[in-house]
Amino acid sequence: MKTIFILFISVAWAAGVDSVVGVRALAPVEEISAGGEAALTIELEIARPYHINSNRPLQDYLIPTSVEFDPLPGVNFGEAVFPEAQIKKLPVSDTPMSVYERAVTITANIRLAEDFSQKETIVRGRVRSQACDRNSCLPPVWTPFSVLVPVAASSAYVAEAAIPMSASAPAETGEENLEGASEDGFYRHGLFINLLLAFLGGLALNLTPCVYPLIPITLAWFGGQTRGDKTGLVAHACVYVFGMAVTYSVLGVAAALAGSFFGAALQYPAVLLGVVLVMTLLAFGMFDVYELRMPAFLTSRVGAARAGLTGTLLMGLTVGVVAAPCIGPFVLGLLTYVGERGSVITGFLLFFSLALGLGAPFLVLGIFSGSINRLPRSGAWMIWVRKAFGFVLFCMAWYYLQSLLSPLTWSLGLTLLLLIGGIYLAWIAPVPGAGKVFAVVRNIIGCLFFASALYVAVAGVEAFLDEKAAAISGESARESINWESYSMENLVKAREERRPVFIDFYADWCVPCRELDEKTYSDPEVVRLARRFVMLKADLTAAEDPAVKTLMEKYRIRGVPTLVFLRPDGGEMTSLRETGFVTAGTFLDKMTRALRAAE
Repeated sequence: MKTIFILFISVAWAAGVDSVVGVRALAPVEEISAGGEAALTIELEIARPYHINSNRPLQDYLIPTSVEFDPLPGVNFGEAVFPEAQIKKLPVSDTPMSVYERAVTITANIRLAEDFSQKETIVRGRVRSQACDRNSCLPPVWTPFSVLVPVAASSAYVAEAAIPMSASAPAETGEENLEGASEDGFYRHGLFINLLLAFLGGLALNLTPCVYPLIPITLAWFGGQTRGDKTGLVAHACVYVFGMAVTYSVLGVAAALAGSFFGAALQYPAVLLGVVLVMTLLAFGMFDVYELRMPAFLTSRVGAARAGLTGTLLMGLTVGVVAAPCIGPFVLGLLTYVGERGSVITGFLLFFSLALGLGAPFLVLGIFSGSINRLPRSGAWMIWVRKAFGFVLFCMAWYYLQSLLSPLTWSLGLTLLLLIGGIYLAWIAPVPGAGKVFAVVRNIIGCLFFASALYVAVAGVEAFLDEKAAAISGESARESINWESYSMENLVKAREERRPVFIDFYADWCVPCRELDEKTYSDPEVVRLARRFVMLKADLTAAEDPAVKTLMEKYRIRGVPTLVFLRPDGGEMTSLRETGFVTAGTFLDKMTRALRAAE
């Protein structure tokens, strides 16, 4: 899949950015006559997984989307009006970005002179855009458009002319969207780990006092419906879990669809503090500071079971309402997480995994119906499980304070929360009547909290020390590494000195390029190893310059940043080529391999 994805990127670059951003112009819907004014519409279609900068990007160095019209005698053009942009936090940038995705509609008024005598006119113009995915950027280009505008009063039709989408542009199909999301999520952002955690979270929620007692009762009801038939029992269990999956998957998709609004709202400290307050209140509810309870009329209605598979499906669809006091806070926290990211596929998969975790005991015990007698009895240990989820909610609340606190303060605060949680769950929380097995389990959970606290503390202190070291040295990443501009003279010099070469192909409008400078090239170990290379930077900012185009063709550059290693004889180490942002650890590994190959 990754090979196919990279191949698609290459083809799209070769065809130009206009194969990624389709542009078409629509004539005014209203009739227009001499001396009249009407609105011209310009539609942009942005292929996934790309986005383009808005007309007012938040960073000065980014290139805004803009529209220009060719002059026409007797025709005046008004200023282009752009829609509201999405404010998104992308993985390659520490700060939010103002972007457009998928479809964008731009309008501009055109006014005809009083003495305009033609029956029609062709309006021509161009849209400037810069397309990026979450890893690299294509060069900014101008994409032309044209549209036939009827002028005669009898012309009531709407003319339309479009720049066709290139065949190499990805179509808006579910298969390709899923592929892009899988590449971005599973391989780059640990979606697989998140799905596993969601499944385990659902599995653990079965141990809470609102859910656990329902397991034998529900399975007994299935058995009564099927009169002991095992096949029927399994069928009811599957339908029940399917109902749960439908409910939670719809919640996940809804949260993701609201993601753009939620992502923009989270840029305001007041909204962040509101989210933190809600999660904190929910967490206290898990400790029985007050009782979380659904309205009685609602629980009585959804709790009434009907006969047959239809009744089982309705029970699965509504079980979340009955168990809301225990699972509701965790579900709300997950909804907030999904809403912040705004990915429909991520939302669907996370909540589907949560539902599978919640439904797993019903499936397993339905298949092995004799095992239900081996379930532990309900008891105080379920209250302990509920409190464990309370600490998870406290940690989720603290997560949303990350942008409001210094990295060290945030890390130490999370460390303290995890330490308190581990101590409380392992040694303080009362669990009367619990056996020896549960004593081992609670100690294991406590150790997991302690290990997480240690990891967070070490990472936070290391980041703080690295920041202080950089401040003391007073050197930026470019000052620390002896960068030279790309030139044939420097390549010849490297060949004469028998030294390997590293070339960083970058552009001023490239966000991942700046992240490399700030996070990767500033690493002390990277700076140390860089002294053994000839470190060159090739500036591709002026992508339309003939010299830049020649350089891009020579090295087959498909996106920026592109990282290229050359042997001392000038040949490329193709296995080490990388497009997009890489961490310091990954880059150090490539540098080490390059030095070995150069020996």
